[in-house]
Amino acid sequence: MPVRQKPVEEQVVVITGASSGIGLATAHMFASRGAKGLVLVARNEEALRKIAGELSRGGTRAIAVPADVSKHEDIERIARTAIDTFGGFDTWVNDAAVALYGSLDKIPMEDQRQLFEVNYWGVVDASLVAAEHLRQRGGTIINVGSVLSERAMILQTQYSASKHAVKAFTDGLRMELEEQGAPVAVTLIKPSSIDTPYVEHARNYLDKETAVPPPAYDPHLVAKAIVFAAEHHRRELTIGFGGWVIGAMGKVAPRMLDKAMEWTGYGSQTTNQPERREMRDNLYRAREDGDVYSSLPGEPRKTSLLLEAQLHPFATAAVLAGIGAVVASMLFGSFAAGGRRTSHAKRPTPRYQPTMRRTGNGHDKRTMGPGHVSQRNAGEGRPQPRH
Repeated sequence: MPVRQKPVEEQVVVITGASSGIGLATAHMFASRGAKGLVLVARNEEALRKIAGELSRGGTRAIAVPADVSKHEDIERIARTAIDTFGGFDTWVNDAAVALYGSLDKIPMEDQRQLFEVNYWGVVDASLVAAEHLRQRGGTIINVGSVLSERAMILQTQYSASKHAVKAFTDGLRMELEEQGAPVAVTLIKPSSIDTPYVEHARNYLDKETAVPPPAYDPHLVAKAIVFAAEHHRRELTIGFGGWVIGAMGKVAPRMLDKAMEWTGYGSQTTNQPERREMRDNLYRAREDGDVYSSLPGEPRKTSLLLEAQLHPFATAAVLAGIGAVVASMLFGSFAAGGRRTSHAKRPTPRYQPTMRRTGNGHDKRTMGPGHVSQRNAGEGRPQPRH
């Protein structure tokens, strides 16, 4: 059975992690596109209800569902609320995540397990609940992973491992739903470094404030990819060429990348810039929310040519083909011009032909004009020394 995806304007969308960063940017973008309904999920009830009220001022109806995705009963309540309020949902976006910064020997095992409860088991549980509803209705499950699912980042080992697991689960879920003929699209979103409160929400075991490695991209680029995937079937979408390069280098030159991360990993992920203390550490409980961006200085990149190429592959192929044709015509023109120059080159000047003179002894002899240098045939006379 083919995948069934409605236009965004006809969809009800569930978004976990909707109170800040990528989730909040995504909620705003769905509302700007006129989505029928939004089910906003996060642990911070106060921030969530404020956001839902703001987004409901247009044609979209947004509701707040305070919930913890690490708890199965909360995930079931999210789905039940969406069904009771809107009659169902069409797209489920798994964006909720937590983060840890620090070396492995400094982070307690309890914290590492909690990260997996949210980042991995929360995605698994929510995806299975969503798939059960969408098997008959059709729709989309979108899991927000990371480029770190392709390559682990030093000092973020647990987060990287959880995103590796999310990628593997997403691939497995996609195959099973396809094999069963379910009309459900499953998409993995892989952001690079994104300028969100992620770094301020993280539990930090380092001796400095945390940062994302440059270059940082705007969270609205990730939101754009998510909204696109809600109505266009895509297997994966990667945001940010910088992160894509790290994944590629990890496959081509893993040892060299190991060394690069060892040399630069600490410096690229820490900062002396003071951050908002009221946001720090939401591993076990909600902290201050409501912002799309972090408080770090600097302007994130607003465009990603890599993303555009994935969203519009045929147009990109046509542009590249056009560029290739122009380059080929230039090269061919240069080659042809070189060939014409060769064909019209002047003929070489013939060697001097001595004239015949009649000498007084009555015999015809070759005599040379003044200034002539004698040239012998091979083997004629003694060879002249070369200087």
